[in-house]
Amino acid sequence: MQSNVEQTATDALRILSIDGVQRANSGHPGMPMGMADIAAVLWSRFLIVDPDNPTWLDRDRFVLSNGHGSMLLYSLLHLSGFPITIDDIKAFRQLGSVTAGHPERDPALGIEMTTGPLGQGFATGVGMAIAEAHLRSVLGADLVDHRIYGFVSDGDLMEGVAAEAASIAGHLQLGKITYLYDDNHITIDGTTDLAFTEDVGARFSAYGWHTIAVDGHDREAIAAAIEAANVDPRPSLIRCRTHIGFGSPNKQDTSGSHGSPLGEDEIALVRNALGWDLPPFEVPDEVYDFYRSGLDRGREARAAWVARRDTAFADDPAAADRFALYFDPPRIHLAAPHYEPGSSVATRVISGAVLQDAAASVSGLIGGSADLTPSNNSRIEASSDFTGADRAGRNVRFGVREHAMGAIVNGITLHGGVRGYGATFLVFSDYMRPAVRLGALMGAPAIWLWTHDSVFLGEDGPTHQPIEHLAALRSIPNLQVVRPADPTEVAVAWEIAVNSTDRPTALVLTRQGLPVPANPPDRDLVARGAYVRRPGSDVVLLATGSEVPLAEQAADRLAQRGVSARVVSMPCIEIFVEQDESYQAEVLGAGLPIASIEAGSTFGWERFTGREGLRIGIDRFGLSAPAGAIAVELGLTPEGVEERVIAWLAG
Repeated sequence: MQSNVEQTATDALRILSIDGVQRANSGHPGMPMGMADIAAVLWSRFLIVDPDNPTWLDRDRFVLSNGHGSMLLYSLLHLSGFPITIDDIKAFRQLGSVTAGHPERDPALGIEMTTGPLGQGFATGVGMAIAEAHLRSVLGADLVDHRIYGFVSDGDLMEGVAAEAASIAGHLQLGKITYLYDDNHITIDGTTDLAFTEDVGARFSAYGWHTIAVDGHDREAIAAAIEAANVDPRPSLIRCRTHIGFGSPNKQDTSGSHGSPLGEDEIALVRNALGWDLPPFEVPDEVYDFYRSGLDRGREARAAWVARRDTAFADDPAAADRFALYFDPPRIHLAAPHYEPGSSVATRVISGAVLQDAAASVSGLIGGSADLTPSNNSRIEASSDFTGADRAGRNVRFGVREHAMGAIVNGITLHGGVRGYGATFLVFSDYMRPAVRLGALMGAPAIWLWTHDSVFLGEDGPTHQPIEHLAALRSIPNLQVVRPADPTEVAVAWEIAVNSTDRPTALVLTRQGLPVPANPPDRDLVARGAYVRRPGSDVVLLATGSEVPLAEQAADRLAQRGVSARVVSMPCIEIFVEQDESYQAEVLGAGLPIASIEAGSTFGWERFTGREGLRIGIDRFGLSAPAGAIAVELGLTPEGVEERVIAWLAG
């Protein structure tokens, strides 16, 4: 039953949020005012989290997909006893504050993921649900059994990434998802009917979701809807009809309350309308008691979980070891698969072999491809598919949903206990870029497998041939892009990926075969991002991936013309530039002229070649032809490289 203290606690969310926005003179007050009833019900009656142990692994996950309403989350966390203080609320959107403009991932503060780009939180939560279901299957419900709750907006549901994620969530019957939709009928441009008139409930029902429509200000109706959602085997969308800017006499139900402070005069009217007579940032003790006692539910759940865990481990020591493989995995070493020296093997094929070793060594490795599994060599052969009936499977069939795959893999990885990977052609990283960027921003160590990495995929032509993609991906901070050239480099690339803990890794792999070297490189040097593959004293040929053997062949031809060419393989620029300056100088040579060689855009290579250096690459779109013909046409042959280098050195 609704109580006076619950009403006060609900209004406290509204007032604290609008005060924080007003003090910052920046932010979005309308959503917190409109969703306060929903938030009060969820946090005080249902959400199972422990403010004293925010990173407890069996907590419910809460995702604020409509991250522009961040002050609502910060107010909830502060009032509930998480380590966000009233001074943090006052410092909203200020330099160095933990209360950033949009929530930035910090599980120790109760912020599960970075949100703001609409649709990403919705889709990432689907990944969290996959992780929960898989871990519950392999470790048991006594150790893993929680829900994923999320707040979503009209904007989230308009974005294509959410549509893709909703489709796969329904297909996989991810019943631990409960999303509450802020159906306030307002966007920045005006009313939603300017651009959004579909029947959202019917759409989600068609996806296989359980849908309910309620008054978003009737707390008992909201509670009943959440109860119904939590017992339904399907993912649930609760459509909450709300009023943006609720309580504002002049700005309620207008876009004017969406993204701008209400102003002191309007805030005074809101205080009067809600009967709130306290000064800014002052909250009654009973409100703190309401939220903090409500989350005693989480404290009790965690204590019960610890007791179950300790009993299970005492009864079966092997269970403790199995649990540690997921939540405290050791660093692993991956051996390079053997191929006959001189034979030709595509790095995507080598990667498929190394993946099997990685999956055997990393119990929590789970992922798949966007409908390109045979092409990406991305299947874990020793495992089944993850399905609605088989949660223990480790192969996720993402379908043709690259947008959602990116965010879902982030969610799998952010959840903890599992490591997500996703695969497609490199050219389709364009579809994934928002999620890849967000994963790098969060430090989520997801793994991306991108094959068919250059024009040498051949006849499919320029629509499928990546040109600018390597340069674009390398421009993303905190993303390590690894383009290996041989079995050793592929094995080290996978090793880097699975051992990383604070940044994602992209493995960029060839369709075409590359020669297997007779003398494998030193894997410790490979792990430093770049190394001298072949000594030389006149010029440096700096190459990656499929262009490393091209550089070696060109070096042979240059030697016949009296030019001593050093060949440097640089599988990962990001790791190499982190090495000490003495190692970098040792690899690149002191004052040697440098020519870069890569079958892609030359943009960015000037950081190594300098403005006067030679950059051999492709600064145009590709063409449809067999790979050999493309190489000749674009000058990416040993002869073509040789002539370019000779002309440049003579120049």
